[in-house]
Amino acid sequence: MSETAAPRHLDVLTGIRGIAAWLVVLYHIRLSLADLLPPAAIAVLAKGYLAVDLFFVLSGFVIWYNYAERIRSGGTAQIRLFLWRRFARIWPLHAAILGAFGAFALLLRATGRDASGYPFAEVPLHVALVQNWGFTSDLAWNHPAWSISTETAAYLLFPVWALAVRWDRLSRVALGAVAAALCGAVWALFAANGETGLGNDIAGLGLWRCLAEFALGTVLCLAWQSAQGLGGGRFGFALTALGWTALGLILPIPEPLLVPAAFALGLAALLQARGWVQRALSSRAAVYLGEVSYSTYLAHFLLFIVWKLLFVDASLQLGWAGLGGFVAVLAALSAGLYHGLEKPAQRWLNRHPPRWAGAGQRLPAN
Repeated sequence: MSETAAPRHLDVLTGIRGIAAWLVVLYHIRLSLADLLPPAAIAVLAKGYLAVDLFFVLSGFVIWYNYAERIRSGGTAQIRLFLWRRFARIWPLHAAILGAFGAFALLLRATGRDASGYPFAEVPLHVALVQNWGFTSDLAWNHPAWSISTETAAYLLFPVWALAVRWDRLSRVALGAVAAALCGAVWALFAANGETGLGNDIAGLGLWRCLAEFALGTVLCLAWQSAQGLGGGRFGFALTALGWTALGLILPIPEPLLVPAAFALGLAALLQARGWVQRALSSRAAVYLGEVSYSTYLAHFLLFIVWKLLFVDASLQLGWAGLGGFVAVLAALSAGLYHGLEKPAQRWLNRHPPRWAGAGQRLPAN
């Protein structure tokens, strides 16, 4: 799940991340499942974009858990190491998928097909992972990579956030107030722009959505750490999560307010879970799906485009065989990219950091 060893119950987050990645996949292919699934199921899958919000909260939690104390105690040297390790983690696979998209776009042009969704003038923004920092008005190239772009901004700002306040000295009440303020900020941002759904205006609002929810994840980690050893902690989180979600079903609470809070509370409850819930989410299969989830997330969009061109007729509808084939190929591709590209590249970069990042030392490979 992370770049350092973590207690078994934190593997729950890795299992959740794997599930979230496949929810995003199903969201992107849902319109081709209309012949297989009832409208109600398609409507549920249409909310799959919310899995990205779950990613942001998860990321904030994990980054705080792994790096906050290092940065606080290690100063600028640890900040440089942190930034290089994050680059080594996310950029190689992103660059490889972007390169594959480039080859695909050139093939479209060479065969006289429409390649307007692949503006070569924007490639430098995508290479630098700043494409969703307000420089463009629409998503282009590998659409899911917009969230990796905004995560990059969150990584750059994380040391400032970690050092700004002695967060560990805040009471649980104060942490709750900060979390509530962050949820309120997401809602206020979307309301001020006339948007009611978290998936709206990604090019304009996605960056701020990510930063707020990433920060919410860091506060969640602090609250979770402060609750360790409290016998009723897991029940308190679970009851609060269920109560907030139920309230959202009864009252017209706006999605930008309801969802981040529900995810944070739900994750806190799952982290405190015991018994079969913990065993299922931290099982070997679930953890492996989470480990390869970055490859799943970044690779599925191009794969489905190619899959439709090769195996789907003009109706754009998948049959069960087509769906099963796509899922199988994506699962195999995710594993192949993870073991053959993502992890080897990460290990190599961490073993060969530039002087500014590693001060001449070899970093841990993972």
